[in-house]
Amino acid sequence: MALISCCFDSGFELPELFDTFVQKCTDPGCCCGCCSALRPRYKRLVDNIFPVNPEDGLVKSNMEKLTFYSLSSPDKLDRIGEYLYQKASKDINRKRYRFVEIAMEAMDILLQACHAQTTLNLFVESFLRMVQKLLEDSNPTLQILATNSFVKFANINEDTPSYHRRYDFFISKFSSMCHGNNDNTELRDNIRLAGIKGLQGVIRKTVSDDLVENIWEKQHMEKIVPSLLFNMQFDVNVMFVKKNMSVSGDLTPVEDATQVTPPALAEEVLRELVGRASFGHIRSVLKPLLTHLDRHELWVPNTFAIHTFRIVMISIQPQYSYTVVETLMQHLDNNFKSSPKTRTSLAVVLSKIIAIAAGESVGPSALDIINNLLTHLKTSVGTTTEITPEESQYQEALINALGEFANHHPDYQKIEIMLFIMNTVPDLTKKSKGDQMLQNILLKSLLKVGTQYNTVSFEKAFPASFLQPLLKMARAPHDPTRIIVMKIFQALLDRHQNEKVLSMVSVKPYAALSQEPPSRSDIIFTHKYGANIMQALIDSLALSDKVDSLTSSYNTAALLLVEMACGETVQEFLLFILGIQQVAVIAEDLSDLHKCCLHAIAIALLTLAARVTGITNLLEYAQKIIEARKEDAGHFLPSIMEPNNKPSTTKFNLNLPHLSIDKIALAECLQNAGMDFNRLQSGVPYTLNQKDNPSHRHSWVESVSNQMTQRNSSTDLTTYNGDNDSISSSPGVAKKALAPEYTVDAMKRYLAEPSEAMKKEMQEKQKQIVRAFRESNFEELMKRTEPKHDVLQNRLNDLFSSLALDNKATQNVNNNNNQDKPIYETYFPELFYY
Repeated sequence: MALISCCFDSGFELPELFDTFVQKCTDPGCCCGCCSALRPRYKRLVDNIFPVNPEDGLVKSNMEKLTFYSLSSPDKLDRIGEYLYQKASKDINRKRYRFVEIAMEAMDILLQACHAQTTLNLFVESFLRMVQKLLEDSNPTLQILATNSFVKFANINEDTPSYHRRYDFFISKFSSMCHGNNDNTELRDNIRLAGIKGLQGVIRKTVSDDLVENIWEKQHMEKIVPSLLFNMQFDVNVMFVKKNMSVSGDLTPVEDATQVTPPALAEEVLRELVGRASFGHIRSVLKPLLTHLDRHELWVPNTFAIHTFRIVMISIQPQYSYTVVETLMQHLDNNFKSSPKTRTSLAVVLSKIIAIAAGESVGPSALDIINNLLTHLKTSVGTTTEITPEESQYQEALINALGEFANHHPDYQKIEIMLFIMNTVPDLTKKSKGDQMLQNILLKSLLKVGTQYNTVSFEKAFPASFLQPLLKMARAPHDPTRIIVMKIFQALLDRHQNEKVLSMVSVKPYAALSQEPPSRSDIIFTHKYGANIMQALIDSLALSDKVDSLTSSYNTAALLLVEMACGETVQEFLLFILGIQQVAVIAEDLSDLHKCCLHAIAIALLTLAARVTGITNLLEYAQKIIEARKEDAGHFLPSIMEPNNKPSTTKFNLNLPHLSIDKIALAECLQNAGMDFNRLQSGVPYTLNQKDNPSHRHSWVESVSNQMTQRNSSTDLTTYNGDNDSISSSPGVAKKALAPEYTVDAMKRYLAEPSEAMKKEMQEKQKQIVRAFRESNFEELMKRTEPKHDVLQNRLNDLFSSLALDNKATQNVNNNNNQDKPIYETYFPELFYY
């Protein structure tokens, strides 16, 4: 072995001779050692980090010397970087990739050690040139190596801004790597992971620095966002990142994870990108996202679209979430000519994410979203003559979106939303098919919001501006419209989840009925608006004999009764029940089956009212009627409304007054229970087409004042009733209250043959008289049967005497006036002349 070696003994070819000569002449054993003195020191230090055998890797000791020299002389950093770039470029051209890896590793070490230097920008230029050089090569290993180096550079926070640095090439290259389609699955995933990491590095490096290139520009977002979505839409297997795939051996925290897949990493980068977007930049992310979904037809099925938009809504800053909903609605506008499936998928995506944005939208922004959804519903109804199943699914998706949006608003805003929707419903006078379809669709959306409302007080749930148009819709001639309105009432009335329990018309006790006494505000609301609601229910019951329509109206009335009935309001509900029965008796245009159903609903509501209020006498009276109907008139019971019972062709016997609910008997039941019955005695049952007056409230003051204005002295005398001061001649039996109505029909009914109920009542009274005479002692019988003629005669004498004095006084006044007045004033009193 020769003790002295020469640079020319290595057998290099001529092109490599001079290059290797400069490298090897630094060897102390070289005969050309005198040449090393002619080279700069930084070049000698750079040359020394490369081993003779490239498989040995970087010479660590010499690398430490180069690092110390770089920290001592920072002005040489740019020259060191340029020299490393030149050496790497030559090695790439000669396919000596191991030396290229060593040069890249040296650059990474220098970058990490000298990142605090003010002259780092000059070194970064050489660094990025080397990274670009490696990325331009077709070798996947070099591309992954360059990407890892770029990610390390991106994680460095620079103190000095860079005005001239551009990342166009890196965005394009990393995006193309995200779409790698190598036949080797593991290599393909590695390349895609490297591309996603590179895009993440570009985002981190550019978003935080306003002086560098604007990453939010259209040409950049159209590359970054589709690249991330392309990887997210594929469910690849878990890929294990091995250390031998990383040339540098210095793994980043992302690479340390044992399970990293392109979809998971792409989702993470998308979250970071959306989270860093400001209000002016969020649309730059959303537009290429929507374009990608359109071009690749990812709306049907919409699983990926829902997943992607949920990521966007969760990652975006909360105050900008409304922008996502607005952009998606605009995209829905642009696709109004698309297939119903596509529009349905868009609407479903909107319904899935709109709830997240609801919390940040208040006031006009909330109503703006509602208005847009209603506009889409109107457009869907107006552009189609017949609703197909696909179009119906699209409308249901929009309604669900509206409901989800309203669900995340406070209750007071839900009332505003419902009122806003109600104002958009077409007028009932428009009876065209399209208007009816639009009415149903808008009422369904109103119902969707109503189901999300948590009713506490009926006064707040039914403001006058909302209640009155809703009552008008309850009288709609179209059955589906009326049924939807009843469902809206049920949703707002049902505070104790009794709607399903009361869905069946029955006289039997409801097992799982939940009840709570009404509050004072609810009682006031019943006195103020209860008559209007009950009148609308009566009109609704009289419009159709279909079981579905009648059952929905009964359900509403039953809920109203359960929620509002108490001792103070029971008379209103009894008048309502009598009104239903009166419609069945008086209305001539109703079918026999319809009248039977109304009788059945009336007795069912009476039984429910008795159970809810706990009035035993009322319940016993209802049970007597039910038992009597079971024997003589089964068609007056709720069994006629069961779906299995088909209406027979024979006519029903409707002339059964003794099986009807008697108003006098109801008043007696209240009287015997110690409750007020004056309203029931003096009031008139609700009838068909009675005019609504929302400001009217039934009051005893009004009734008394009306009677006083229409009363004179003679009527006072004739209407005097001394029963209050007298007692019945029969001991232990209360005086029966007389009926307040003296019509021809009433008199005929009273003069007719006595009913079974009246016979039983007379028998009960006779038994009470017999029992009183048998059980009472002689003194009590004397006191009870003692005549009160003297008391009554004295009272009558007082009244007659007072009337006589009044007549004399008026005659004297008239005589005096006649003497002073002219003759024409005597013949024509003041009432007849102006």
